[in-house]
Amino acid sequence: MKIAFFNPQGNFDKNDSHLTEHPDFGGQLIYVKELAKAMGKFGYKVDIITRKITDEKWPEFSKDFDYYEDAENVRIVRIEFGGKNFLNKEKLWDFLGEYVKKIYQFYQKERLPDFVTTHYGDGGISGAMFKKLTNIPYSFTAHSLGAQKKDKFKHSKDAEKKYRFSIRISAERCAMKYANFIVASTSQEKQHQYTHNEYLDLYQDIKHKIFVIPPGVNTKIFHIDESDEFKDVFQNKPPIIISSRIDPKKNIEFVIESFETYLKKDYTLILVLRKKPKEYSGYQREIIEKTKKAGGKFLIITSQEKLAKLYNSAAKHNGIFALTSHYEPFGLAIIEAMACGLPVIATKSGGPVEILDNGRYGYLVSTQEEFRKAALDLQKNHPLFSKRSYERVINKYTWEICAKEYLSKIHMHLKSNKNIILPSFFDAQLR
Repeated sequence: MKIAFFNPQGNFDKNDSHLTEHPDFGGQLIYVKELAKAMGKFGYKVDIITRKITDEKWPEFSKDFDYYEDAENVRIVRIEFGGKNFLNKEKLWDFLGEYVKKIYQFYQKERLPDFVTTHYGDGGISGAMFKKLTNIPYSFTAHSLGAQKKDKFKHSKDAEKKYRFSIRISAERCAMKYANFIVASTSQEKQHQYTHNEYLDLYQDIKHKIFVIPPGVNTKIFHIDESDEFKDVFQNKPPIIISSRIDPKKNIEFVIESFETYLKKDYTLILVLRKKPKEYSGYQREIIEKTKKAGGKFLIITSQEKLAKLYNSAAKHNGIFALTSHYEPFGLAIIEAMACGLPVIATKSGGPVEILDNGRYGYLVSTQEEFRKAALDLQKNHPLFSKRSYERVINKYTWEICAKEYLSKIHMHLKSNKNIILPSFFDAQLR
């Protein structure tokens, strides 16, 4: 069986270039890559279909095909659409019809896929258009929905122009309506994101086909080992590790301020970067300066393997992983840390509530006082939470488990078919 993944934004290459550095290169790409690789291990042929870019600033994405060295049966297929230069995801909406038609042309040279999994709203509407052309069924995994982001910018005059919420939400609605099944990462995502007013009229018709399938963690990289190569960085104090993308929604300043106000004598603050501090600008540079002013330290880590080594060292020195986003749809970074035995303090808003089972497997906070208390409590109960963290991941959050759930649903829906009436904006793109 052949399965295609539609993911037009960001990009993929064998070296994970730019991963987490750019808003279009976040956790969604890790999700797609790891799920595809897990399906490949089960013997399925998998294509990740993304965008070809012929741009000297983005040389990694110029070839038609690419392959992961550690992945059987998986190839990256790059389709040229929307010109040659890199485009932010908000600018891709106008070219998705071209993306779909060129995918169809590509598969005229070989066998069409049996099933398509689609990711984010742009991938979802592409799956609907492709289904209209071919009758091939698809699944839709939103990762995040536009309505929630729109709410955050409701007081901004130029938010619609910048983020194109109207087109995104229209695409998501169509993707939901015609998907053979929809994947949510948590029960909270299913119950709250899909019942937003922008989608509520659809919910009664689609709720039966929304399945909760949690993402996984790459346990070949993120696991407990005996290494302790970062011990000299911690200044003989337990570390608080921040390794999320430096983005306002990640609320990193909350951790910095909690550390500076309450925990400087008890912990070392470590902010993980992917390049030298002087190479950052704007908001990212502000966060780096705040970290420096608070007495925190920086580590430049450019590979997941090194990140896993950091987590292992931090766990051995009673450290903490902190992710206190304003809202976190799932929290893939959390389970990566937990797989290394590193306990977590996370936001009460979003997926971490489910991952940590309301506090059984880690600490959930919304105030600096709660963060302080959680950090000090962890010093006393670190071995218990380290053990629980690891066991939680192994029993519930692996990509093999995730892939099996997807594949069971795919086999159920391969015979399903529906005629599709696309919103006018997207229907015109297929003409």
